[in-house]
Amino acid sequence: MSTQTELEKVSTFSQMLLWFGAAVSIAEILTGALLAPLGFEMGMGAILVGHVIGAALLLPAGLIGAQSGLSAARSVRISFGRYGSYAFSILNLVQLLGWTAIMIVSGAKAMDGITGELWGFRNEAVGCAVIGVLIALWVLIGIKNLARVNVVVVTMLFGLSLVLGFTVLGQTGSGAAAGEPISFGTAVELNVSMSLSWMPLISDYTRRLRRPFAGTAVSVLGYFIGSVLMFAIGLGASLYAGTADIARILLAAGLGLAALLIVLFSTVTTTFLDVYSAGVSAANLSERLNEKTVAVLVCALGTILAASVSMEQYENFLFFIGSVFAPLFSILFVDYWLLGRREVDPSRPLDLRSALLWAAGFVFYRLLLPYDTPVGITLPVMLLVGVSSIVVRFPGRKV
Repeated sequence: MSTQTELEKVSTFSQMLLWFGAAVSIAEILTGALLAPLGFEMGMGAILVGHVIGAALLLPAGLIGAQSGLSAARSVRISFGRYGSYAFSILNLVQLLGWTAIMIVSGAKAMDGITGELWGFRNEAVGCAVIGVLIALWVLIGIKNLARVNVVVVTMLFGLSLVLGFTVLGQTGSGAAAGEPISFGTAVELNVSMSLSWMPLISDYTRRLRRPFAGTAVSVLGYFIGSVLMFAIGLGASLYAGTADIARILLAAGLGLAALLIVLFSTVTTTFLDVYSAGVSAANLSERLNEKTVAVLVCALGTILAASVSMEQYENFLFFIGSVFAPLFSILFVDYWLLGRREVDPSRPLDLRSALLWAAGFVFYRLLLPYDTPVGITLPVMLLVGVSSIVVRFPGRKV
């Protein structure tokens, strides 16, 4: 468990910057662009509904880390035991490596398009290498020393993003764009899944907060504002520019060199959280593993893997994240917030009931994917798994 000294070294303001920077990313813009067939008004409706649900899930997840001082991986031991947390760490490492590769390749592709138009230089491999080196540098600076750097970088990203947003949204009509049809419920689910992908990470940062509730609330608010802005830009730009190609969208807005800076630093500030949390998850597997060393290794592997990543499977990747982590956090929320199980029991290597409930929730999520509800499927799955968890663990019954 983190010590109080460690917790006092991270301020509420620095967390707000950290999480706003996490939201300002190519992935968020790209996902927003997928909603264009709904048209602007329905697309924005799906964005707001999905982000409200996502924020409502991120807040209790972050508060667990803020109150307990446990990382996300170690807090899972409360419900699943030591071996269960190992499985979670491995699954989290897989998704974080996947996110690292996706973020790097999407950023490099966008940079390639921009530098090609500006200077006639195209080399995607160089773009991947530049992004990878900067992410590794962010890791080596360390989360405790990033506050001043983030003030400058996030302020710059916020200003450039506002310029992009006003330019794009000011010229966007309300008609639906051509593209693969998408239902309102599926659009909501894509928004929720993006927020859900941060649930296995948020405690890694809130565990160090000086003011647990205020810091967590501001972290979630920072992500909410930044993410809604990015999704809206992606949606509006796709309708305005008629394409989901980020480089073309940014250049169509007339941003020039500023477009390159948005792509480069937004990719770095977001992907840093992925590789850092990969190090934290690895440390849960063995205390002999150094968080920074693993983070740099994941950054290097992600940079190499970026060369073979296909963005065609992006939506399926988001749904995979939902199917894994929605039932897991539903069980943890019930134990921590409703049943008052807030301590790790070192004598429990594996909680079999939790493992079986998670497996049932995973299957239920996958079975619901072809169907549609106005609030997506994450919320119904979490409610069902949560109720089931209460039934098998109600007070007075031996777990």
